[in-house]
Parts: sequence; C-alpha cells; structure tokens
Amino acid sequence: MTMDLDDILLECEALMEKAVDHLKHEVRGIRTGRATPALVEYIKIDYFDTPTDLRQLALITIPEPTQLVIKPYDVSTTAQIVKAIQAAGLGLNPSSEGKQIRIILPPLSGDRRQQLINQTKQIGEQARVSIRHARRDANKHVDKALKDKVLHLSEDNAEQTKDEVQDLVKQYEAKVDEIANAKITEIQEV
Repeated sequence: MTMDLDDILLECEALMEKAVDHLKHEVRGIRTGRATPALVEYIKIDYFDTPTDLRQLALITIPEPTQLVIKPYDVSTTAQIVKAIQAAGLGLNPSSEGKQIRIILPPLSGDRRQQLINQTKQIGEQARVSIRHARRDANKHVDKALKDKVLHLSEDNAEQTKDEVQDLVKQYEAKVDEIANAKITEIQEV
C-alpha cells in the first residue's frame, strides 16, 4: 500500500515526536544531585509476581532538596522496594524506617558527574538515530510512490517532500540537543 505525501510527512513527524518524548522520559531519571521523584518512580518492584512501577506502590515526597521519602501504601512491600532501589544501579542507599524509606542523595563526585553526562549524551544520540530512521523510512515511501507511479508524483514533488522531511530532521535534532544540553548543564551545576 502506498501512502500519500501528507501521510508520509505526518507519520515521519509522529515518529520523530515519539523519539523526543522518549528522550524527555529517559533524562528525567538521570540523577543531578537534587531530589526528584523521577529518580525512582519507574523502578520496577516485584509485587505479587508482577513488575510494578514504584510510583504505583508508594507515595514519593521530597522533604528536603537532597532527600526522598517513600511511603509504601502496603507496608509489607518495604523490603522489596529497598532491594529494587539498591539493584537499580543509581548509586542510592535507601534506609528503611519502619513504615517509610528515606534516601539521602550524596553529592555527586566528578567521576559520577562525567558518567551521567556521558549517559545523557548517549541517550541523546539514540534519539537522533531514531529521528534519522524516521527520515530513512519516509524517504523510502517517497521513492516507492515515485517508482510505482501510484500518486502521479513528479520528481519535483518527491524532492520537495524529501526536503520537508529533512527540515523535520533538523527541527527535531535541535529539540534533542536542547533537552540533552539542559540536562548536562543541570548535572554540572549541582
């Protein structure tokens, strides 16, 4: 089935937007030295043999800028939550205080900051790759439409569509750079 040019552009832009949204989601969980529920809210807890996000099992609060307090809705899950946070590889050391769990965020070392910056750059590059894949797929659809002569497409229309796709690539790569650079600045400042 051949898509018309507007559908090709819409699908391409939707895929690029999805890549940017994924990037935003991923960088939220990167630690910067300031406490934020995003650090732990998507950690999976084995709750009755079902991997469940921590945010569904507990209230996560920030009593101080460098502390998180996690209050499980079901106190029997406290030990599982502590284990999952330790296993997540975030460099956090949760301490159980009966009905709640307290996490004090230690200051970031220079090496850890560099690791987090590299991780942010890597996630940003993954988003750029996804954007380029969307461009490749859109260009393939345009080439197929031109070759099959289904849309009565001229060479000029095909090139114009490819130029529009390239403009989308530039626009979305700029968004990726903006998000990644903001996170890197945040990591360096704290």
